[in-house]
Amino acid sequence: MRMSELVGKEIINLYDGGRLGTVGESDLVIDLESGRVQSLVLPSKTNILSFWGDQQQMIIPWEAVKKIGSEVIIVELDRTNLRGKRYML
Repeated sequence: MRMSELVGKEIINLYDGGRLGTVGESDLVIDLESGRVQSLVLPSKTNILSFWGDQQQMIIPWEAVKKIGSEVIIVELDRTNLRGKRYML
């Protein structure tokens, strides 16, 4: 699967049913030695506070991705699985 095939898909958390965002300007973290995807990084929404404050992001470990459908990506995350800073959507 290519990154372009993920663009536009909404990410839904199976753990609590929450919408985490949409794959758009996201980044994939890839292990250069193995070529495997390690995580999906969702940037924060742009708002006036982000210009002066810390840029926040959500890092979703690739192991948390349970299913990639035609319109959504299902992940299973609880708060202990999140690394980095979490931006509430």
